[in-house]
Amino acid sequence: MTTTREGTCTRRGLAVLTLAGMAGLALPLRAETNPMPEELRAAIERQPFAPVLGNPDGDVTLTEFFDYNCPYCRKGVPALKKLIAGDSGLRVVLREWPIFGEDSLAATQVSLATLKQGKYLEFHTAMMAGKDRAGMASAMRVAKALGLDTARLKRDMDSAEVMDHIEHSMALADHMGLSGTPTWIAGHGGAFGYQTLGDLRNLVAQARKDLL
Repeated sequence: MTTTREGTCTRRGLAVLTLAGMAGLALPLRAETNPMPEELRAAIERQPFAPVLGNPDGDVTLTEFFDYNCPYCRKGVPALKKLIAGDSGLRVVLREWPIFGEDSLAATQVSLATLKQGKYLEFHTAMMAGKDRAGMASAMRVAKALGLDTARLKRDMDSAEVMDHIEHSMALADHMGLSGTPTWIAGHGGAFGYQTLGDLRNLVAQARKDLL
């Protein structure tokens, strides 16, 4: 893991965040000058096997690219929870993007496998509250504490749906030139790094203005 400034974790060897994508754009984006192509938006927001929080039929979607071993992703959880609780029209997509090694990959695989047992949010919350490095051992400890079927998790973590989500996140991040976590995207705009509750509200408000 490499940190470049307060609130950000970047992939090694990358220092600049851009949302190049199909339109050659940069974050933050504005609708009136550089609207995000709808094909790209659908790929980010509408993959079938992706964790969705908040209102699944919300009028605006906020997407977070995150890694369980990113301290700023963990730090941002309380703000995201408050944002969801205070906005009944918000749909949140969590794009698991394990960029910090094999431990992150294992944690992500277990996490996504919990979707098949209906306990993703509980697992995600517990993992984000952890103090140790996230990996297979910590993920299985959390799963066992939540009463999940760990034998099933070990089977499901290698399923096509789980691996497709991870590969899709990697492909999107490479396509858009994302350099680290957390990365937030809403509407035609986005932000990189730790965001306060006010920051996230502003991002969502601008997305509503741009899209509705």
